[in-house]
Order: sequence, then structure tokens, then C-alpha cells
Amino acid sequence: MMTQEQNDELTRVGPGTPMGEVLRHYWYPVCFERELDEFPVKKVRLLGEDFAAFKTPDGQYGIVAEKCPHRGASMVYGIVEEGGLRCGYHGWKFDHDGNCTEILAEPDSSPQFRSNVCTKAGKAQALGGMVWAWIGEGEAPYLPRYEAYVMEGVRDVGHSMLPCNWLQIMENAVDPYHVEALHGNYFAFIAEWKGFEMPSAFKNKHVKVGFDPFEHGIIKRRQLVGQTEEDDDWKIGHPLVFPYKMWVGGNGVFQMQIRVPVDDTHTWMLFYTVHAPEGAEPVDQMYPVDYEYEWIDDKGNFIVDYIEGQDIMAWVTQGEIADRTVENITKSDVGVIAMRRMYRDQIEAVREGRDPIAVTRHEHDVIELPLERFKFGRGAEFATQWIDRGSMKYSPQADDLKKLHIQAWANREGEPETKIAPGQ
Repeated sequence: MMTQEQNDELTRVGPGTPMGEVLRHYWYPVCFERELDEFPVKKVRLLGEDFAAFKTPDGQYGIVAEKCPHRGASMVYGIVEEGGLRCGYHGWKFDHDGNCTEILAEPDSSPQFRSNVCTKAGKAQALGGMVWAWIGEGEAPYLPRYEAYVMEGVRDVGHSMLPCNWLQIMENAVDPYHVEALHGNYFAFIAEWKGFEMPSAFKNKHVKVGFDPFEHGIIKRRQLVGQTEEDDDWKIGHPLVFPYKMWVGGNGVFQMQIRVPVDDTHTWMLFYTVHAPEGAEPVDQMYPVDYEYEWIDDKGNFIVDYIEGQDIMAWVTQGEIADRTVENITKSDVGVIAMRRMYRDQIEAVREGRDPIAVTRHEHDVIELPLERFKFGRGAEFATQWIDRGSMKYSPQADDLKKLHIQAWANREGEPETKIAPGQ
């Protein structure tokens, strides 16, 4: 059980808040490359602040505060030009660093005056078909090139804006026992009443779980009934990537689950999936296929006949910000306790002037993370079940993705088919 002050410390993300100061050390996806190619400026909201993200004709990305410092008009309705963004209202131009470089009505304005009317600016770059932003203070770290964003394969990104705080979504990432209850017993209950077959992987039970800190967050391990410590679930595990992601997958389906803290009560939840089964034919993609998955029906009821929809129900029904002053923590919440401790430790690190973990200060090609890549076997049924009973069922390329895995299976001769679906 937490005090209200402790709950606020971990959940509030705005400027000047303890967690907000930690979170401003990291890069976040704010839109898709496709969007800024279709129109070169877009409103985005991140960590409780509003911005205009833009792409200049020379291909550079930028992000500046939405309000023009002249008289507060929105820069989202500005003019994208070489070297920056010009306010549509009175023509004040700002470069990628937020410097005012020109005042339309006062072409002879002094550099000293212009330096006093600069606007807040972050850094923006493209990676993996998404535009990423950093809005912190001081020198920006390198945008981490995690394997998910640079590996070969067919990219598929389901996303939606959820009306809840980011932390209760992250707590789910270190709560393996919910798989038995929510995706096991509850899924079976819904499947019986709606007349479909649920994926089989969630019918198993945990023998033990483990949570080991490492340089990018926490390695999550589990041993299920019938397994040993030599199985990938325990020996390798998969990571919570500090502070807002989780890396899961196997059998040619690899997924980075991304929880962007938009503000205190909204989270942009993305499932960034790369389909790369062994034996698949190459597929050309200019952009990842992106789409919004559905999580609530036209009557206002949660859609709970798929894996992520069940999670969303659990996250959102806790309230906009979960009230942790009334919770009752047990031994099964060991992962949640470990994660909260890590967040508090990083708050203290920032207070002391140090970088929190997983801030990348070195140039690099790719960052590979631990992942149980073969835990689900090597057959096509795993992938097709994940597509049919996950958020990917809403993808416009869902049928093509299933065909990709089935054909890849056919191209791999002599390998045994398995009948097991994904875990979390």
C-alpha cells in the first residue's frame, strides 16, 4: 500500500515532477514517418506538454512547443520551410533548436531581441518507420537502436490512445500471474460463452517467477509446470525495457510493446510487431502498416475476446490513475514491487545529477536484448493464433501475415509443427 504522495511521485509525468524528470531522459515515438510525409506538421502531446512535430524539405525532423511565443497561436498550423517552422499567424520562424531566425513584419529585428523569444524545442529523428522525440534538458542521448526497429521483416503496428496512466500498464509487464487468471480462466470463460477456441498456452500454471535487474531494465523469468530451469522461459527470459517498453515474441514474431506517457491520464499504447519467420520470402515495405485496434464497442463495453483487449480492460478499469493507497500487495506481486523500486531508484539518481538506466550515451549500430526466441516452437500455428486472438486481428494485412507464416513453414522442410500460442 502506498501513500498518496508516493503514488503521485511515480505516476505524475509533467514538467518538474520527480517521474517527469526521469522520463525526460528518454526518446519516445510521437507519430509515424508516413504521417509527416503525407503532411509535414502534426500536433503531438508528450509527458503533459503539447508540441508541433514537423519535417523540413531536406528530410530533417523537428519538434517545438505548440504555442508560438509571439501571441500564442498554434505552430501546428505553421509553414514548414527549409531550416524550420514558421508560425502561420504572423510569420515568426523558428529553427530545429527553437531559435527565432526571422520575424516577418520586422526583418531588421536585432539578434538580441530574437534570442529572447526562442521557443522550447526538443530533438526528433526517424527510426523503424516512426518519428521519435526527446524533450529533455541538456545534451540529448543517442536514440537507442533496439533490434525491433532495425531487424528485417514485415512490420505491423497496432496502436490506440488509452484513458489511463502509463504506470498501471507497465505494472502489467511484471505481473506474470495475471496470465493464468486473465488470459487463462477468464479467456476460457469468454471463449465458452462466445463459442470459439482460446489459445492453449494460457492453460498452464507457474511454478516460480524471477525478476533480475540488468542494464536496460528487468529480465522477467518464469518456470511453468512441466518445464525446467533449462527452458528458455527461465534460462533466457524477456525484458521490461526501462522505462516504458517490453520485448516479447518467438517463432518469427517479435514485438516491442510501447507505452508512451502522453500525460497523467492518457497512454499511447503501441504493439510494434516484426514478422520474420525463417524461410519467409522477402517483402518490400515503404512504411510499417499502422492501424488502430479496437478495445471498446459501440455500447461502451470492453472488447475482451482477444489477449490485449483483456489487458486493456484490466488497465483502464483501475481508473485514470490507479489508487494504490487502497491496494493489498501479496507475494505474487514481487515483480511489481521490484519495478516500483527501480523507478524510485532512478528518481534518486536524477536528483543526484546522474543519468537513469538505459540512457544511451554511446554511438552504436544495434542493441540486442534477451528473448526466448524458440520458446513457442517453430510451426506456423503459433503465429496464426497470435494474429487471430490478438490485436493484430485488426491489421489490414492480417490475412497476408498468416499466409507469410504458413508459406515460411512450408519452406522449412522436416520441422515439427507445434500447437502452442504466445505468452506475455
